[in-house]
Amino acid sequence: MSISSTDHAVVPESNDEPIELTDVIASDVAELTDAEVEAVVAETVEAEAVAAEEAEEAKAPEQTFGDLGLPEGIVRKLAQNGVTSPFPIQAATIPDALAGKDILGRGRTGSGKTLSFGLPTLATLAGGTTEKRKPRAVILTPTRELAMQVADALQPYGDVLGLKMKVVCGGTSMSNQIYALERGVDILVATPGRLRDIINRGACSLENVQIAVLDEADQMSDLGFLPEVTELLDQIPGGGQRMLFSATMENEISTLVKRYLTNPVTHEVDSAQGNVTTMSHHILIVKPKDKAPVTAAIASRKGRTIIFVRTQLGADRIAEQLRDSGVKADALHGGMTQGARTRTLADFKDGYVNALVATDVAARGIHVDGIDLVLNVDPAGDHKDYLHRAGRTARAGRTGTVVSLSLPHQRRQIFRLMEDAGVDAGRHIIQGGTAFEPEVAEITGARSMTEVQAESAGNAAQQAEREVSQLAKELERAQRRATELREDADRLVARVARERGEDPEAAVAAAATAAVADVSVPEQSAAPQATEAPVREERPTSYEKPAYEKSSYEKSSSYEPRQRRDERGNYERRDRRDDRRDGDRGGRSFERRDDRPSGGFNRDSRDNDRGGRSFERRDDRSSGGGFNRDRRDDR
Repeated sequence: MSISSTDHAVVPESNDEPIELTDVIASDVAELTDAEVEAVVAETVEAEAVAAEEAEEAKAPEQTFGDLGLPEGIVRKLAQNGVTSPFPIQAATIPDALAGKDILGRGRTGSGKTLSFGLPTLATLAGGTTEKRKPRAVILTPTRELAMQVADALQPYGDVLGLKMKVVCGGTSMSNQIYALERGVDILVATPGRLRDIINRGACSLENVQIAVLDEADQMSDLGFLPEVTELLDQIPGGGQRMLFSATMENEISTLVKRYLTNPVTHEVDSAQGNVTTMSHHILIVKPKDKAPVTAAIASRKGRTIIFVRTQLGADRIAEQLRDSGVKADALHGGMTQGARTRTLADFKDGYVNALVATDVAARGIHVDGIDLVLNVDPAGDHKDYLHRAGRTARAGRTGTVVSLSLPHQRRQIFRLMEDAGVDAGRHIIQGGTAFEPEVAEITGARSMTEVQAESAGNAAQQAEREVSQLAKELERAQRRATELREDADRLVARVARERGEDPEAAVAAAATAAVADVSVPEQSAAPQATEAPVREERPTSYEKPAYEKSSYEKSSSYEPRQRRDERGNYERRDRRDDRRDGDRGGRSFERRDDRPSGGFNRDSRDNDRGGRSFERRDDRSSGGGFNRDRRDDR
């Protein structure tokens, strides 16, 4: 390589000018080979390029939330939470939202839309007053979990500005929600059905709503909530601000945009098909008998995994199978109470559960950090459901993997689903009922069930060892306490003996002997009882009527035995008892009266008897009509 061919090999005319690295190379050219000269020049060019990039970055500082026009309190709180740079959709949406323009945002789930509409809403409402039962902003979400997630994300910044926020959704106490509205709520985060019920009860009015936000509008359309949404939006007065966010723009969503948004500003960050460079898609073709083992092997991986199924029963069944295999798994579906769903989701977020088995409806809008794999055990209903499932991972620029299990007869359906979703998925065939082929194991992180069981047994052993250690410490404390109490008892016994003038040592020895006897005697007496066989009562081979034993009343002289009816044919003994009773009751007569005529019941005779207050029995009814006392006596 000729040195004269380079433009930098020029010696400066004046010593005042700085000497560049290329000038040094040119001056020392006689001492370097061509290869060494080329290496030095390449390093120099690379260093100059890096310096130029750094200079350009220094000239264009990174955009912050403060540059977007948000209040200082919100910016400070964002910095405390570690959020300093806005996402692309936030940087594009927040200035227009603060200007009061209608917003139409299109982007996949997990792109940061919550702060895009939440922060401008808080900034706009700051400093205003809210009347009772009349919120000034409404945020509609399709599911309970998404409503709670939105409220949790915005509540810290609302507290900074002194704004009250309330979640109104099904599965929670309506009375508490009505009570909060009566005290005044600035921002209402609600699901359409519950908000409509509260409005019908007269506990809420939308006549003061200034900002209305519709989050995940395509999910509301899929779940059939658009009639309730339109009913609620019709109650909001015109002239306010409307913001609608949706991953896709179907016909019904376009109708909402045309009907309720005025000259909306459209911001689209991610494609509706969800082609994300940080997300990889794979299809595992398995045999029916291998589906459960492969699911367990993938779910046993290290890290958080969310598993999607079609039905609620399927979620419970798979979660139970995973738990039996040693995997920390739990189910989440719409058939659970809201409290159970909240606890399950909290356990998954806190790491107590590694695998969450969920249905599409319950998992819509779930945001949990650290989900790096989504496993579709059952195929999604359509490409939109698939994209919503896949959106649980690779959120906020992170990487993630989406794996779908396919039976042989489901291949065409799943391949077509991937084409509609616009994703390029790798295809793998699982042979021999194992998911531990090197390529598949690298993709899914699947582990052997023996390894999982060994880890589970090891964890159980550690827990048992901790319990044994704890019990040993408690036993040691109990023994130390017993020793102290025995010393106190001996000291008191000795004091009592000295007060009585007795020998203290002898009294202490006698007390110790008595204490030992009290402890040992129950143990010795319990031993023979444990070894002695229970005595079984011998039963006669044939039935024998037990001997009748007379009671104390029957043994008395005043007792008259009861006569059998087949011997006497009447109730003579009872008549005698009546006679005795008549005599005992002070002369009140209970004699039978037999002067009734044969015509049956005689009203006159009963009236006459009532005049004398007589309760005499009458047995003279004839054999004509009516009830025959003689026939009953004969019987």
